Amino acid sequence: MSSKIVIVDYGMGNLHSVNKAIAAVGGEPLITSDAESIARAEKLILPGVGAFGDCMANLAGSGLIPVLQDYLHSGRPFLGICLGMQMLFEGSDEAPGVKGLGYFQGQVRKLSTALKIPHMGWNQLQLRNSSPLLEAAAGEYVYFVHSFHAEPQDQSIITAVCDYGMEVTASVGRGSVQAFQFHPEKSSRAGLGLLRAFKEWQP
Repeated sequence: MSSKIVIVDYGMGNLHSVNKAIAAVGGEPLITSDAESIARAEKLILPGVGAFGDCMANLAGSGLIPVLQDYLHSGRPFLGICLGMQMLFEGSDEAPGVKGLGYFQGQVRKLSTALKIPHMGWNQLQLRNSSPLLEAAAGEYVYFVHSFHAEPQDQSIITAVCDYGMEVTASVGRGSVQAFQFHPEKSSRAGLGLLRAFKEWQP
């Protein structure tokens, strides 16, 4: 079983920490912006830090949107992290009029909570629907930094939530495409366990 994992570099994202975390669980990470390498990947991670509109503009400028859309429908393992999860939806309140990758139906909405925004720090996962990556994650604490969260049209794709004065979508998934709003690479032992599950996952 190959442990090669391609990490998409489109000029935004915490690439170094994701790279280091994948290596720590025995994976062979490759950071690349090369469309051909991404198209051929056995496993793919789309990270993201920053603003939705900037991320989509960078993906478009890199010519990677069609490559990613093809990959998402290929049946091969895909993991979106933070903005890499939000970009799987149709659009975001953060950038009205900017189209996301549209793999999942639904929108990314600003958190509507009386608590401080951004939601930053550790929070506990409550599992909702089954995910091949979250089997050992019930009750684990993971690290979040975000002001927006996904509101899927199909609630059955929500695999975990957390409580932040409202129910926050913590992760989503369907088939070979899974995604986390939180940062597994910053989530200590629990996060490394999730990345190890991704490395070993065979849909």
